[in-house]
Amino acid sequence: MTTATPFHKILIANRGEIALRVIRSARAMGYQTVAVYSTADAGSRHVLEADQAVCIGEPLPAQSYLRIDAIVEAARRTGADAVHPGYGFLAENEDFARACRDAGLVFIGPSPEAIIAMGHKAGAKQIMMDAGVPCIPGYQGEDQSEARLAAEAERIGFPVMIKATAGGGGRGMRLVESAKAFPELLRSAQSEALNAFGDAEVILERAIIEPRHIEIQIFADRHGNAIHLGERDCSVQRRHQKVVEEAPSPAVDAALRERMGATAVAAVKAIRYEGAGTLEFLLDQQGQFYFMEMNTRLQVEHPVTEAITGLDLVELQLRVAAGEALPLRQEDVRFQGHAIEVRLCAEDVDRGFMPQSGTLRLWQPAQTLRVEQALRSGAEIPPFYDSMIAKVIAHGATRDEARRRLLQGLHQTVALGVTTNQVFLGACLRHPVFAEGGATTAFIARHQDALLQPDAAVRERALVLAAALLFETAGGAPARPLLRRLAHRLPVGLLLEVNGARHSVHVAQTGPEHFLVTIGETEHGVALVATDTQGDAGRVRVVLDGVMESADFVRDGAQLWLHYAGQPVTVTDLTRSAAQRASDSGGDGKVRASMNGRVVAVLVAEGDQVEAGQPVVTLEAMKMEHVHLAPVAGRVLGLSVGVGEQVTARRVLAEIEAPVAA
Repeated sequence: MTTATPFHKILIANRGEIALRVIRSARAMGYQTVAVYSTADAGSRHVLEADQAVCIGEPLPAQSYLRIDAIVEAARRTGADAVHPGYGFLAENEDFARACRDAGLVFIGPSPEAIIAMGHKAGAKQIMMDAGVPCIPGYQGEDQSEARLAAEAERIGFPVMIKATAGGGGRGMRLVESAKAFPELLRSAQSEALNAFGDAEVILERAIIEPRHIEIQIFADRHGNAIHLGERDCSVQRRHQKVVEEAPSPAVDAALRERMGATAVAAVKAIRYEGAGTLEFLLDQQGQFYFMEMNTRLQVEHPVTEAITGLDLVELQLRVAAGEALPLRQEDVRFQGHAIEVRLCAEDVDRGFMPQSGTLRLWQPAQTLRVEQALRSGAEIPPFYDSMIAKVIAHGATRDEARRRLLQGLHQTVALGVTTNQVFLGACLRHPVFAEGGATTAFIARHQDALLQPDAAVRERALVLAAALLFETAGGAPARPLLRRLAHRLPVGLLLEVNGARHSVHVAQTGPEHFLVTIGETEHGVALVATDTQGDAGRVRVVLDGVMESADFVRDGAQLWLHYAGQPVTVTDLTRSAAQRASDSGGDGKVRASMNGRVVAVLVAEGDQVEAGQPVVTLEAMKMEHVHLAPVAGRVLGLSVGVGEQVTARRVLAEIEAPVAA
């Protein structure tokens, strides 16, 4: 009896850079590919680069990428005989794996039974304990009443972790410091889990303080072979979402790697696992590791493992799914050098890492590094999906070489028009604790003030350059000759807003493309040596205070996006604008949406009395919940949204009777 399962055309049940990553390896192996897409992704790169593509629904994931029936039908219509789930969406959904199998499609992943066994945190933990794998003490019982969970939390001892059993990515996870805080955090975790995974069940675990997050990459085939490909360190996290990943871990030596790897391999053999998978562990400060969960799919951070092993993990997935035996044994696995990856996300770090959406005006990825992305200048970043828009990966002979290369690559990456965490990523990589290999899961929380500290010198120089550019291109075109003559050596006042802060600037033209820019008492000399523009975007070579350098920019009316000294800077010319209205700060009692998103909870009713700062409406954007608070104390006059409704940024969600001045 043969164990081969041949296939010829692969449908990728995912989007963006994930789909492009699978397309790349599939095409190299001679397979045809089919993309699926929502109406929001109709012009996306993965749609254009696949051999065929099928629209499967509206923008919300539940209307498209989570529709099992639509995906299976797309495979039938295109003649695809295999499905790769990517990561996220349905990648760890046993119903999807079963539906593919029932439809005669090869599911490029583990069996539905394995997904069920390891995808449910409570069940997976029991399996691991039965297999002798070290696990964190906790509670994973069926009684999900608040009283029982609170009692179990007291038994375990605070601090405890609440974790959704059905999902990952940090959603449905809360750290609870005390019994008093437990009820509200439990409700919040259950609500988020229900919205994200359709299942509010949770488990409780003793909180391990400041551990390392270490994961072991495994592969297994249907012939009983299983290997591990070493570990990745994913300790640098924010709200349980990974930010920086690296391989190998600076905290794992050869002996510990062998123990953890052997444990992971024994665990997957015990459940007859097939395909790629990752066992995630917490490593405490005494060097003891504990099983946390298993991801039955390819990981976002798989490129760092590929970099140090020289293996194509998607290719291995396809070979195993086709029934081939693993082409290498454990002793054949070799590790070379060090690799680090950062996740570039559309989010506003200065506003609590709030997800962002909109038009990416200018996109120029680093040419010297591996960049996994599906972007282009002019691409729309929709509000319906994960905030990660690209991954930037560097490999070096040593950890510090990889770190330096990654910093340089980030410096060269141009992403203008949508706010990203680019500067924050660079701050993480430069921080001495990370540079020395000492980062734990508490790294960002412990060092947040330093990581969020803006570079005042760079911002001022960017402001100087922006003032010269805005003056030179008045009205979006070269300044009129009359304006040039009148302005020669005559200072012109500008009111500019840079990343939310307002500045009064004076610009005097001292010669052709030469300017004197004054901020406060400080004067700066600027010379625009050469400007290369295409439409609204361009690159300028500038001499600023005697130093020649380059900057990229995009201009749209009064808005200027500037990439200078490795940092994106957003500048708005407010010179002709009216003063900021009270409504912009919530002084009119209106609660406005802070981003595009979906309403998942309305927490008050018309007529209710609320306090300033009281939660009113919760929005979900890019898989994260954001609570909107009452700007003033008073009575709720009206609610203009309902649960499930999609809203745009700045839309009024609720109106609260503003206090009457005395």
